[in-house]
Amino acid sequence: MLRQPDLRLCLVFALAAASFAGCGGGDGPSYGLDRRVEVPPLPLPTGLPSPTPVQWEVAFPALEFDRPVDLVALPDGSNRLAVVEQQGRILVFANDPAASAASVFLDLRAVTQFGGEEGLLGLAFHPDYATNGWLYVYSTRGAPRRSVLSRFTVSASDPNAADPASEVELLAFAQPFGNHNGGALAFGPDGRLYVSSGDGGGANDPLDQAQSLTTLLGKILRLEPDGSVPVDNPYAGAGGGVRGEIWAHGLRNPWRMSFDPATGRLWVGDVGQGEQEEIDLIERAANYGWPVFEGTRPNRNPQALPPSAFRAPVHTYGRDAGASVTGGHVYRGSAVPSLRGAYVYADFVSGRVFALVHDGEQVVQDTLLATVPSPAAFGTDQAGELLVCCFDGRVRRLVPMPGGPVVTAMPAALSATGLFADLATLTPVAGVLEYELNAEFWSDGARKRRWLALPGTARIAVDEPWRFPVGTAVVKHFELEVQPGVWRRLETRVLLHQALGWQGYTYRWDDAGAEALLVDDGGASFVVDVQDADGVRQQAWQLPSRAACLVCHTAAAGRVLGLSTAQLNRSFDFPLRRDNQLRTWNHIGLFTPDLGDASALPALADPHDPTQPLGARARAWLEANCSGCHRPGAPVPVELDLRAATALPATGLVGVPAVVPVPGGSGVRLQPGQHAQSDLWLRVGRRDGFGMPPLGSTRVDARGLDLLRQWIDAGPP
Repeated sequence: MLRQPDLRLCLVFALAAASFAGCGGGDGPSYGLDRRVEVPPLPLPTGLPSPTPVQWEVAFPALEFDRPVDLVALPDGSNRLAVVEQQGRILVFANDPAASAASVFLDLRAVTQFGGEEGLLGLAFHPDYATNGWLYVYSTRGAPRRSVLSRFTVSASDPNAADPASEVELLAFAQPFGNHNGGALAFGPDGRLYVSSGDGGGANDPLDQAQSLTTLLGKILRLEPDGSVPVDNPYAGAGGGVRGEIWAHGLRNPWRMSFDPATGRLWVGDVGQGEQEEIDLIERAANYGWPVFEGTRPNRNPQALPPSAFRAPVHTYGRDAGASVTGGHVYRGSAVPSLRGAYVYADFVSGRVFALVHDGEQVVQDTLLATVPSPAAFGTDQAGELLVCCFDGRVRRLVPMPGGPVVTAMPAALSATGLFADLATLTPVAGVLEYELNAEFWSDGARKRRWLALPGTARIAVDEPWRFPVGTAVVKHFELEVQPGVWRRLETRVLLHQALGWQGYTYRWDDAGAEALLVDDGGASFVVDVQDADGVRQQAWQLPSRAACLVCHTAAAGRVLGLSTAQLNRSFDFPLRRDNQLRTWNHIGLFTPDLGDASALPALADPHDPTQPLGARARAWLEANCSGCHRPGAPVPVELDLRAATALPATGLVGVPAVVPVPGGSGVRLQPGQHAQSDLWLRVGRRDGFGMPPLGSTRVDARGLDLLRQWIDAGPP
């Protein structure tokens, strides 16, 4: 336990004594720091995990795409690739790192219903495309909302364009909600077209679609190239309303699927609901269990079906690894021989990419390869080399890492990280900078302190979001008041920029507050006894898994949430004097380019300062607590932009229907003047499956909730 010392005062004098010769003469120092002190080399792992030395490099540096959701190689010997953009375009380009332009192969934006999980979702070329010119697309259409499978033919005069007038609609089925559309297309070794469809949306398959054989939702479908039902499908000619197109069923949202070119087995990544993601090997007439099971977890079984009725997944993972599986491909290329035969898949939310080894009976290995920004789909080129489409607009290629593996491990104790000169007072080593934010993320009442360690003389690229060099460590420390004036150290987190991306690590403090030890990859939880005015209560505390760190620290937000111009544009008690943080950091050369006059830069309001405008305070709270996920390019299926600088009409908030309404609400995200009818307010006030934010909190932020109430009732413009 720590009785409330003035740690800041200790830190000020310790740093001043350790790092600076003095304040100078005359009128005293004009900045909070007079010079930059280089951080000494830290014993932190910035290299590559063993045993597989690979990296994901940007494959086509001159090309960027808008929400790429599929990538397919054209099977015509031209060495071209096609990328599907969710809004409704297909672009083709040469499979060449020097490719400088992509041609619009097909533009369906005028007929595609786009938003959230809807849009142009899948593409497949007929195996005989070189002679018949057929391609197949899966898209969402409106009025009424439905999924449509269409066939097009390439233009006779232009191999870089499909003929938009050649569309033949092969299959269409209604979609009751705007999510869980599936949309993957793939031709099997049998020459048939396989189609994945989601359960139609909503939580827990409310219309019982996935288990029904009279609907196409929640299924893998199998069709002839002309859209007819193959006679050897398991339910062909069954009658009674049973759909003959069904090949397998009991799936929730089989977002991406692929055939292993060597074995012919069909792999599917099926997105879970709240606890488990699953990977399946699809077989004829098999039932994969949704919604009776979510992965291997019993979920909802109104018909009391026995477990023997279902096919178990090949592999599952929980929220310690991510929150939305992106099905991948079995690697059959030659660039990385050690991965040949492994199924490479990813998690869209955490950005983690894994290699799964299956021996034909069971999984024998599942290895983390790297992290990439919001991986939405994998594809292969004509040589079988693996590429991944990311929502930062880039396509990345799997390549070997030069120099071989670097075997490193995170230190087991916080004292061994080299970040702190004195753990008892949390005094950092010289050069590690403490900072404060204008608007803090709610953390169940804990108070926090933050530090930044930039390696050597490296600088921060002040784009939005800021970009940090490899070797950067961002540290956040949590304490909770367990008795009046008595604070208990809970955890200290280190977000480390490694060669393969950002990785989060958590250290848990011992009961004496003397040392903190590294928490396992899956995280941990414990209970804290807290005494307040109402007596003693037990407060649950969750130590995040390493993947959960990346769920909130999204690639779209630059992975580092608090370090931004608007958050740091405030005063801070530096060793030499109180000064604006941006002004002092700019003075000591931390930024590139020079940041300029801090007074001319944006600054977030303090959400809990009543002297500041109500609207600015509410928008600052939303930015701090929600905008990591709710911004363009973030891995969530809801079109919202809750950054404070976004004009309110452009946020997608006011008067917009919710994708999944909160029970008891109006179904509208924000109803001006009516907080109790606004999904935004209702979600912030809950901690169940409808609660927001969904991670990092078990208690409602009462002050934040009241701030939003005032803002909504005041009728935001």
